Amino acid sequence: MPKGQFLKNFRLSNVFILLIIVFISCALLICINFFTIKILSANRAYVNGESHYSKGQKDASRHLITYLYTKEPDQWKLYTEELKVPQGDGIARKTLLAVGDNQVARQGFITGRNHKDDIDDIVWLFVNFKNISFLAKAIHEWEEGDNLIDELFIIGTQINAKIKYNVLTTTDQQEFLSQISNISDKLTINERNFSNTLGEGTRKIKSLLIIANIIFILIIILSVCSYYSIMVKRLLASKKEIEIKNEDLIVVNRELDRFVYSASHDLRSPITSLKGLIEITQLEDDIDQIKDYLRLMYQSLAKQDQFLNDIIDYSKNKRKQVIIEPVNLSELFDEAISQLMHIENANKITFTQELLVDQIQSDGFRLKIIISNLISNAIKYADTSKEEMFITIKTYAADDYKIEITDNGIGISDEFKDSIFEMYFGTNKNKGSGLGLYIVKEAVENIKGNISVCSESTIGSKFTVTIPKPHGI
Repeated sequence: MPKGQFLKNFRLSNVFILLIIVFISCALLICINFFTIKILSANRAYVNGESHYSKGQKDASRHLITYLYTKEPDQWKLYTEELKVPQGDGIARKTLLAVGDNQVARQGFITGRNHKDDIDDIVWLFVNFKNISFLAKAIHEWEEGDNLIDELFIIGTQINAKIKYNVLTTTDQQEFLSQISNISDKLTINERNFSNTLGEGTRKIKSLLIIANIIFILIIILSVCSYYSIMVKRLLASKKEIEIKNEDLIVVNRELDRFVYSASHDLRSPITSLKGLIEITQLEDDIDQIKDYLRLMYQSLAKQDQFLNDIIDYSKNKRKQVIIEPVNLSELFDEAISQLMHIENANKITFTQELLVDQIQSDGFRLKIIISNLISNAIKYADTSKEEMFITIKTYAADDYKIEITDNGIGISDEFKDSIFEMYFGTNKNKGSGLGLYIVKEAVENIKGNISVCSESTIGSKFTVTIPKPHGI
């Protein structure tokens, strides 16, 4: 064989080897990114599920305490319904550990109010990675929480039995209240540890992903840049695509870290307040003072409940598909107002509706989020120093549908107007979660609309939502 032909064949074989290396590297990189995204999605689902678990447990404890003192059957029913949420997750955990994936485990997660679209990822992560350190630690915290839920169930059964046989004494009430509070405190620690453990795992996965991406990119660059220019061009295109994916993943991870940190902080704040009130109440004998403390406890729980609802709305708004359908605006307004009348000073506000347009074609779920949050803000930021407080709701149609919600509340200072739609921004942290207007803006954008605000401090605010008409209307 001529020497030139031999060298040509040798170089050609090297090219194929390098091409194989490049192809294998790209395939591994795609697989790593795919499974990392799947793991991060499952972690997010677990964090979301933990919020339902926590809310169900705390609502169950609240209803049980109310039942302990009022003996109302409705409170017992609410207690059992809310306790099913953490119990459902507990059944799912035990079933997955015992026999693996089956319908019982999946139904347990559904009972735990996990979204049905997240069940596959939740089960997949549990079955395949339950022995990995960070998930094993989280499952251990989960198991301890389930044991405490079982204790809460036993206490509830004891309370119900004593009430049914009319043998409940004041001493029993104090003892049961102490036991319930102790369990709630321990569960709070378990729930926080569970979320923190998943957060740490997510951050480690992010770091490993970046390192893996860097290694494989270097392999691809060194392999391809050694040979033909056409391979270099293909590599640059692939590298650019990978960098975009990496940037997207980093942004997602940063948002997830920020969300988990802020959410855990906002979830702990009412709990800390509630613990302090419980400790004070335990030392108090004056029934009127105890009622005041209970009222403050209720306000703290209501704030946490609102924050959890905001998180759920945020999650659903991100994932739920936009569905254009007939929507009755008057029903949405009436429903929102009736559901928000529990807010302080709501019954002192005059609500006026001027609906020139009632039936429209849009996404009913997101309109409900928009209307509820805007009216809720108008109530929360009412100016109680004014003799008459009002909220005016107006709808009309021009080129598009228009919804205007006007109030004579405290208004918005000029320095805050550019920031009110940012996540976790709030001019007064005691008034809301800082998610409301952020969710409103995202919901409006999802239906291809826009929102504007005209406000003056001490005068009031007017929010205008523009909703595009579907084609052909």
